[in-house]
Amino acid sequence: MKTVKISLNSIDRVKCFVNDINRYDCDFDLVSGRYIIDAKSIMGIFSLDLSKPISLNIHADKNLDEILEVLKPYIIE
Repeated sequence: MKTVKISLNSIDRVKCFVNDINRYDCDFDLVSGRYIIDAKSIMGIFSLDLSKPISLNIHADKNLDEILEVLKPYIIE
């Protein structure tokens, strides 16, 4: 599992993010405080406070480098 911090501070970014990760057959969880939601769920994402960075847990054994490259626009260093 790999964890990165991401920013989803607009509706368009959320839609693009969900479209990007739905191409992969692995699990993605968003963690905000004590809440953990499925990152592939647009409704779940909108239940979070999107004004702050969110932790993304990527449960992938293969394609991790490719996934991180696709997620680069969302990742906060």
